[in-house]
Amino acid sequence: MTPAARLSAAIELIETIDAQRVPAAKVLKEWGTAHRFAGSGDRAAIAGLIWDVLRRRASSAWIMDADTPRARVLGMLKLERGMDADAISNLCHGDRFAPEPLSAGERAALTSRTLDEAPPHIAGDYPEWLDPHLANVFGDDRVAEATAMASRAPLDLRVNTLKSNRDKVLPRLSHLGTEPTPWSPIGLRIELGADARNPGIHAEEDFIKGAIEVQDEGSQLAALLSGAKPGEQVIDLCAGAGGKTLALAAMMQGKGRLIATDHDKRQLAPIYERLSRAGIHNADVRAPKGDADPLADIRASADLVLIDAPCTGTGTWRRNPDAKWRMRPGALEVRLKDQAEVLDRASALVKPGGRIAYVTCSVLPAENGEQIRAFMARHPEFSVVPPEQTASVLWDKAEDFAKAALQSAEGWLMTPRRTGTDGFFVSVLKKA
Repeated sequence: MTPAARLSAAIELIETIDAQRVPAAKVLKEWGTAHRFAGSGDRAAIAGLIWDVLRRRASSAWIMDADTPRARVLGMLKLERGMDADAISNLCHGDRFAPEPLSAGERAALTSRTLDEAPPHIAGDYPEWLDPHLANVFGDDRVAEATAMASRAPLDLRVNTLKSNRDKVLPRLSHLGTEPTPWSPIGLRIELGADARNPGIHAEEDFIKGAIEVQDEGSQLAALLSGAKPGEQVIDLCAGAGGKTLALAAMMQGKGRLIATDHDKRQLAPIYERLSRAGIHNADVRAPKGDADPLADIRASADLVLIDAPCTGTGTWRRNPDAKWRMRPGALEVRLKDQAEVLDRASALVKPGGRIAYVTCSVLPAENGEQIRAFMARHPEFSVVPPEQTASVLWDKAEDFAKAALQSAEGWLMTPRRTGTDGFFVSVLKKA
């Protein structure tokens, strides 16, 4: 397919997403199935266009002074791809499979309009109802923070220290362009271009043998900040597919007791194979059965309970840009209730002197600091471990991390703009 044909396909797919109100990933998959002639490079390029349009949906429409699929695609080419009106016009030549030529109005918009007068939610590309929440945490920096949250994310890997170390793995993956992550001592990063296909990590020998896992550096840091130690009893209360469970197991060096559970047993399905591949033998996966409590035998005995809390996912907009446009205020209220319930549940599992590590992939204060303050009001036996103390696990990077991340009385907030990671909040609480 020519670049012009790919652009036409992207416009048509945005029209489908708008009309059917379905996730972009589903539309892209169905398009690929129906257009077998399109090679993997074509599919990757079209997907890149779609995701970039979704990242810049509001600002692209503003630039073009029109909120249509075509306008958003054209505006994205200017804002995200840095193309001028002439370069865009060269793609929109109206020949077979190419978009129609630019109108006089479109060319004028591409030439003259800017985001200088755009309101914050337009310039930052997020739903207007979230503006007070983002202003609460970022203030006048919210447009810059949100713009970074709309950028393309790299592919991060975590080295499984039960099987290898970063110095050994790095040269073996050099053909993928891997570099050490800035903060995590066990992370590797692969930067991806706009049209890049995801590298076949799952076919790499190091992945097959369990030496690496795909995990954003922010998620790696969240696990490290929990301070899990060998010999402890650790509970991963919202284990899901097991990303942080695997990280905790490596921190524990195979010593101690690690229990992984989740309220939805379907989420746990991938964890068994992942634990086996990683060579983890001290993990006990407890899937819920009916109304029975899978942790009924554990009361006030855990050294650490990790809560990878259900949240709005605002911190992961880089990876799932269409999710932010489907998000509604009611979703936040549901998540706040879920978070309070799981925090209360964790409080009964921790022994005196034990810890709760509360983690969200959200940047919203209501899910982070406010949730922690409300928890401590209900449970005065808990207090926050000073954030600078938890960051000591980063050794020589601790001081620089403290300057980069946003620190509050309740914990750390990482963001794409500040730390180059997904958005993660981490608070460690200790029981008296």
